[in-house]
Amino acid sequence: MFETLAKLPLLVTVIGLCALAMLLPAAHALVMEDDHVAGTFFLWSMLSLVFALMLAIAMAGQSRSDRPRRHLIGLLFIFTVLPLLLAIPFQQAVRNTSFLNAYVEMVSSLTSTGATLFHEPGRLSPSIHLWRATVGWLGGLFVWVSAIAVLAPMALGGFEVRARRIATQGAQITQIEKVADLSARVRTYAIRLFPIYTGLTATLWLGLILAGETPLIALCHAMSTLSTSGISPVGGVANGASGYGGEVMIAIFMVFAVSRLAFSRDGQGSEMARFIHDPEVRLATIIVVVVPLFLFARHFMGAYEVASEMTLWSGLASLWGSVFTVLSFLTTNGFVSNAWNTSQAWSGLSTPGLILMGLALVGGGVATTAGGAKLLRVWALYQHGRRELDKLVHPNSVAGSGSEARHIRRGGAYMAWVFFMLMTLSVAVVMMAFSFTGENFEQSVVLTVASLTTTGQLAELAASEPIRYGLLSTSGKLVLSAAMVLGRLELLAIVALLSPDVWQRRGR
Repeated sequence: MFETLAKLPLLVTVIGLCALAMLLPAAHALVMEDDHVAGTFFLWSMLSLVFALMLAIAMAGQSRSDRPRRHLIGLLFIFTVLPLLLAIPFQQAVRNTSFLNAYVEMVSSLTSTGATLFHEPGRLSPSIHLWRATVGWLGGLFVWVSAIAVLAPMALGGFEVRARRIATQGAQITQIEKVADLSARVRTYAIRLFPIYTGLTATLWLGLILAGETPLIALCHAMSTLSTSGISPVGGVANGASGYGGEVMIAIFMVFAVSRLAFSRDGQGSEMARFIHDPEVRLATIIVVVVPLFLFARHFMGAYEVASEMTLWSGLASLWGSVFTVLSFLTTNGFVSNAWNTSQAWSGLSTPGLILMGLALVGGGVATTAGGAKLLRVWALYQHGRRELDKLVHPNSVAGSGSEARHIRRGGAYMAWVFFMLMTLSVAVVMMAFSFTGENFEQSVVLTVASLTTTGQLAELAASEPIRYGLLSTSGKLVLSAAMVLGRLELLAIVALLSPDVWQRRGR
């Protein structure tokens, strides 16, 4: 039976997995005696399973091509068409919202953006919040698996920085990636990553419960942390009951969105040594140290000027609030520390939203659930700039550090620069689209960065006045959905999808 399930097309497997996931909010609603929500999710779980079965029968015996375009089309399908299925039980469970709102909510959850159209947490029942967190958790799993199984062989998603050949020619790949089709490759890596992903989520869930959080909120926050969606039934960890202990646990597990070496061996040698010397870890450490110190100094000077009552505890709380929030937005999680507002009240100064937007634009690690430009690309540009400055001082110098380092400074920096140019173009186009929907300049900038970096919480914190996604026009919501999918897949993958070489490769 297991072999039969393993041979199912990827589309059928994904739909079946989502159908089984609907049983989780159904069971919770049944325990909470919410019969309407329980019946809705159970019914659509059964109907989705029947649909998956019929689809499996219809697709049985069909030949499967392994063209690169098919891989990217599959990812595009998951983040655009699959939310239509996920939105049906959501819309019927809420009852007083439109299908468009439900679709945008599911796209936001599946892309781990966390931009909710229901800014009041009490608007939705706890079981529906659990469904949002579950969809976000599944989206993080899809991103994890697809990054290694689909984007890595094509040298996309940040892997192009290390790859010796461009995306349309392929990168250095393993034997399983050479001979297996997409479904087999995805299943292979899913079997490897799913236990790790689930185990980390369960560990954080138990840790948050021990810290004093209720089981449902702890589960949602654990799922949101690993998927970097930032979805919360209570509006964030600051409104939870786990306190600073819970924030410390969440901060520890955010490391898995900084570097893939936190959960993958990725080569020989000492794993701890490779992790410590990983460029993404080093760059993230510098950012998490320098930016909070700058914010702390700013709040300290503000508190001194207004003669505020400064204590050691308030100072440490302000520093921790900056560290946690900076790490959260760097990994595009979007959680805000309880001490974040405390530090602002301490000094009377608000934190510029531009800092949070900049952190989200940098983003987390390659092959993680984090969005943004990725730390490895920023590191490649830094290394290239550093080398160019060295050549100005010592024109005849020869740089060392091995062939890989030389490649990152040259070809890797070139590919990173191409990505940043494409990202700049994406920002301009999406901003223009938002302006056509009636948003002003500031709102267009914040909404664009929030969607392209999959950090939906920026709309609440980065603008001078909080932006409510639910108040966007119909066209604005459609632009938001498209931008969130674009931010998750990255424009470089879309360009590769449209490349004639990608369409013709292996198709002759």
